[in-house]
Amino acid sequence: MVEFNLRLTTNSAEHSGSYRILELPPDIHKLIDSTFDGNAGLSIKGNKDEDAVLCTLDKTYALRSVVLSNSVLVVTPPVDASGDPDTDVVIQDTIHEVLELVPTLPRLQRLNGMLRGREYDEGHDEDEDIVVDDSNGHTRSRSKLTYDDARSMLQASELELALGLRDRHILILDGELRPLASSYLTAILEFLLTALVSYSLSHHSAPTEQVVTILEQDHEVRSDVTRQVMGWFGEFGEDSWKMNVAATVREVGLGILRAFRNEPIVEDQFLAKWRAAVGDTFESSVDLILLLGNYLTNRQPLDETAPPLLTYFPASDLPSDPAGRFADLFLTRARWKAEEISPFLSDIVVDNKERDKLLLKYARGITDSQGIWYTARAKQG
Repeated sequence: MVEFNLRLTTNSAEHSGSYRILELPPDIHKLIDSTFDGNAGLSIKGNKDEDAVLCTLDKTYALRSVVLSNSVLVVTPPVDASGDPDTDVVIQDTIHEVLELVPTLPRLQRLNGMLRGREYDEGHDEDEDIVVDDSNGHTRSRSKLTYDDARSMLQASELELALGLRDRHILILDGELRPLASSYLTAILEFLLTALVSYSLSHHSAPTEQVVTILEQDHEVRSDVTRQVMGWFGEFGEDSWKMNVAATVREVGLGILRAFRNEPIVEDQFLAKWRAAVGDTFESSVDLILLLGNYLTNRQPLDETAPPLLTYFPASDLPSDPAGRFADLFLTRARWKAEEISPFLSDIVVDNKERDKLLLKYARGITDSQGIWYTARAKQG
C-alpha cells in the first residue's frame, strides 16, 4: 500500500474558498456525456443583486447551497524541484457545502420594466423617438433593448427566452424588442381570421405570402409584424402557415375580456361577443377553459339563478413571488375552490408537485359537500 504525507499548502489563505463542489442532476450529467465537442451550452447567469442560476439551452436551474455534515478536503499532489511528484498530498482547501441544481422557472419578470415605453401600436413608426417620464417628472429618450441585450441580462435559457418573448407578444423589429399592444394584437388576429374566410383559405395550410400581402394591403399591417404574429399563433411550412386555432381563439377572447376589468359582463353576453369576433368557422372552439387564470366568476346579486358575471383578472398582473401571489389572491377572495385557485398558480411553479407544496405552505384546505376550499393560513404571531 502506498503511503502519503498530508500537509497544508503554504498558500492556504490564497486558495481558501476558491473551490466549489457542484452536484449535477441526471439530465445535465447525461447532457455533458452526450456532448462530443465539450460544449454543452451551460452558462451561469446573475447580477450582483441576484441569486445565480445555471442555464442549459432549454432549462434554468437555481443554485442552492447545502451544508455538508462532513467537510471535504481538496487535495493535490505537489511536485519537487525536478518536476516529479513526491509523496506529499497537499490540502488546498476545505469545503463545507455543496451546490445543488434545482429546476426553476426562467426569471423574465424584468422584461416589463426594461421594455416600458417601447410598446408598438398601430401607426407607430419603428424609428420614432420614444420618451418616458423619469422619477423627477422629466422626459428622456428610452434606450433600445436588443435581443442580445435580453439574452445576456436575463436569467433564462435560450429556448425559454424565445418562448417568453412569444408568450408576452414581444416583437423583434430591426433587432429591437418591442411589446405589441394588446388591442393591436387582437385587431391583427381578427384581420387574419377575416382574411382566411374572405379569400377561402384553409387555416390548416394558408399561403404565407398571400396572407402577409392581404394584411399589408387591406389593413396596412407591416409584413414583418404579420409574420411574427403568425409565428406566435401557428406553424410555418415550406411556404404555408397552419393556424393554432385554440391559441388564436383564446387571444381574441382575452382581447374582448380586457375591457371588463372594472365592470363585469354577463357570461352569456361575453360568449356571444367572443363567438361573433372569431366568426362562424371558429365559434365552435370558443370555451371558457381557454381563459382560465384570466377571469373571476361571480353570481349576480339577489339572483342565484341568473347567468354568472365575468371580470378580467389576469394572473400575469399578480406578484411573481409566492407570498405576494397568495396575499393578493386572498385579498381578492377569502376562500377559493381548488379548481379555481390552481390556474392562478400555474405560471409561478415548475409542476403540480411544487404547486401543492405552495398551497400547503400558504393556504389551509377545508373540505365540505362542495369539495375542497382554500383559505389564507393564519399568520403566526
